[in-house]
Amino acid sequence: MSDSKTHSGSCHCGAVAYEVTTGLDGLIECNCSHCYRKGFVLTFVQPDAFKVLKEGPQTQYLFNSHKIHHRFCQTCGVQTFARGESPNGPMIAINVRTLTDVEPFDWTAERVDGRSF
Repeated sequence: MSDSKTHSGSCHCGAVAYEVTTGLDGLIECNCSHCYRKGFVLTFVQPDAFKVLKEGPQTQYLFNSHKIHHRFCQTCGVQTFARGESPNGPMIAINVRTLTDVEPFDWTAERVDGRSF
């Protein structure tokens, strides 16, 4: 298990920026219709491990059960994070590909069959 660390993240243009404290273990790559099309690699954290630094213009997308609020930058279109409810309560889903201080592919993700959920 990797140690938790505070990471920086942002959309492509920098209008949306955040910090998140998380380890880079337990990452998932999901094949549901939404995650697969966007190429997400995700980690999930409690709201107290997440802080928005810049909240530029964003739009929201809801689908399926409408429990996850997928937010993305209106300028560049990148989805950095989503807010939602898990069976254990509130959570933040972090798009690991938007972490700016992590080398691409310095992590491993487990493939999850989200199509079957």
